[in-house]
Amino acid sequence: MQSDTLLHVANFSTLFVCMVLKFPQIFVLMRAKSAAGVSLNSLLLELVGFIVFVTYQMYYDYPPPTYLEYPILIAQDVMLLLLILHYNGSLRQSLIYTVVFVGGWRLLTVEKWIIDSAMSLCTFISAASKFAQLQCLWRSKDAGQVSALSWGMATYTCMARIYTTTVTTGDTQVLVRFIVMTSLNMWVLLTVLYYQRQSSRSKKEE
Repeated sequence: MQSDTLLHVANFSTLFVCMVLKFPQIFVLMRAKSAAGVSLNSLLLELVGFIVFVTYQMYYDYPPPTYLEYPILIAQDVMLLLLILHYNGSLRQSLIYTVVFVGGWRLLTVEKWIIDSAMSLCTFISAASKFAQLQCLWRSKDAGQVSALSWGMATYTCMARIYTTTVTTGDTQVLVRFIVMTSLNMWVLLTVLYYQRQSSRSKKEE
């Protein structure tokens, strides 16, 4: 009974957090009218990872509560992508991205081996998205408009999913993905906080 309660808490808290996860980042960009520090490549890779992951879960009829947040995250990432393209002056490219993502999503379920192969690469794709953001931070040595709150919430949701996956499906691929994502999200979060602190110190010295 206690484990069932904890599972429900983990599922619903994850869903609640994911409903607003990207909003801090979206609001920061809108307020600054700039996408400085936010990696476009990281966002694109994250979108690919999310699409593959949720398609895999639906294909194998996994319990909806274990992946229900991903359609919400995909919608928020699309909003974020449009903002980044807008502030970078390349909004017209959104049509190309739409065709590629929709076409790729349809291709995933054509054959079983395609979705299985894609899921095998999903962890690497999602990990690459985190490293792309880290590279952007290291190169600029400035957190820019990156939201620490969004990365903090992302870290929590992945930690919660480690538990829910363990007690429900037990899928090793999915579990490994969440462990890796938790570590990398935490790394990005700490890096953002570090550069934000450095920036605050520089401003105080000035």
